[in-house]
Parts: sequence; C-alpha cells; structure tokens
Amino acid sequence: MVIKVFLATSSGSTAIKKKQQDVVGFLEANKIDYAQLDIAGSEENRMWMRENVPGDKKPTNGIPLPPQIFNDENYCGDYETFFNAKEENQVFAFLGLAPPPGSKTDELNGEEEEEVKEEEDDAIEAEDEAEEDS
Repeated sequence: MVIKVFLATSSGSTAIKKKQQDVVGFLEANKIDYAQLDIAGSEENRMWMRENVPGDKKPTNGIPLPPQIFNDENYCGDYETFFNAKEENQVFAFLGLAPPPGSKTDELNGEEEEEVKEEEDDAIEAEDEAEEDS
C-alpha cells in the first residue's frame, strides 16, 4: 500500500502550497511511505486524479484541487478531510493504515477495546444474576 498525494508543484496559490506542505510534512514526520504525483507537470496524473475523485467529493465546478490523497486506488480525501482527521487523531484510519504501536491513536483504540470488554463483562454478570434470581 502506497499513499499517493496528488499535488501541484508549480501552483501559484499560497493556500494550496501550505496545504500540500502540511500533508507531506505529516507523512514525513510519521515515516509513512508516500508518493508525490505532480498534476502540474503530468497530464496523465491530472486526468487520473480527476477521474478517481468520487463525484460527491468534487467541488461544484467539478475540478478537484490539490492536494488529493489516495491509498493505492482508494480515495482517502482532500485537505479538509485530512485536516479534520488530524484534529481528531484519526489520520491513520483516514489513510486506511494501522496506527503505529504506542501511538496516541493506538492507545485510544486500546482504551475503546477495554471499555467494550468491560461493558460485555457487565452484561454477562447481569444476565447471570438475573438467571440466579429466577
């Protein structure tokens, strides 16, 4: 699995450049394998990105702006969904990747699993007590 980041290396937009840098910086800081695919220098990359962004995720003008993020052929999202996932410590889930051991996300998943197990144990105990009472 390779994360593909479609970006424009020659974008005149400062906002787009900052968004691209944010995504790439996060991937590098977390040692996530990724490939940068330039849509400014490659018509093939541009067409592939445009064709593979789901219709409901395209802006009203129909042309998705970079960065667009894929896990192999699977669409993950644009910068806004990446940013929201980052704010919620859910980037690995957003990217379709397992969180690294010991990560904050991994710890949250472990806590959630523990809570579910405790709830299941409580439910079993309640059933046992109900059977004993009857």
